[in-house]
Amino acid sequence: MKNIGLFYGSETVKTGKLAKKIQAAFGESEVELVAVETAWIDDFKSYQYIILGSSTWFDGELPDYWAELVPALEDIDMTGKKVAIFGLGDQVRYPENFADGVGILAQLFESNGAQICGLTSPEGYKYTRSKAYRDGAFLGLIIDIENQSSKTKERIEEWVEQLKKEFK
Repeated sequence: MKNIGLFYGSETVKTGKLAKKIQAAFGESEVELVAVETAWIDDFKSYQYIILGSSTWFDGELPDYWAELVPALEDIDMTGKKVAIFGLGDQVRYPENFADGVGILAQLFESNGAQICGLTSPEGYKYTRSKAYRDGAFLGLIIDIENQSSKTKERIEEWVEQLKKEFK
């Protein structure tokens, strides 16, 4: 079994592309891609290190593929697990709920005992509010493909290097 499980919505093109880029940056032998649409609770329990990927829909909601799984995840014991989250957001069109999906997932997994890793700086982003922001940092990697696509590669590479140190 691979060391890191990367859970993402396989039916969303942008999230899927980012998941594959993150997997490649780690090295494919280290990261197993897991489609959230087919994931079971035991899949989350089987990894010590977990990466979650999500976009934010509408007014700051999780996409259906995550929202449908949340009730089952509310009671899972994540004590001792390290979880990192990446998410997509559009800071121009949705500045009031920019990348909220990251914050929603962070709160869920933290409340179940997980340690959130991979915090990033909000420097270079312009938004009004975000559930992904706490105590001066984003609770994961935030990618704005619509407005800052030129920064995506560098942000992923820096984040993966950070996670390689934190996932120990």
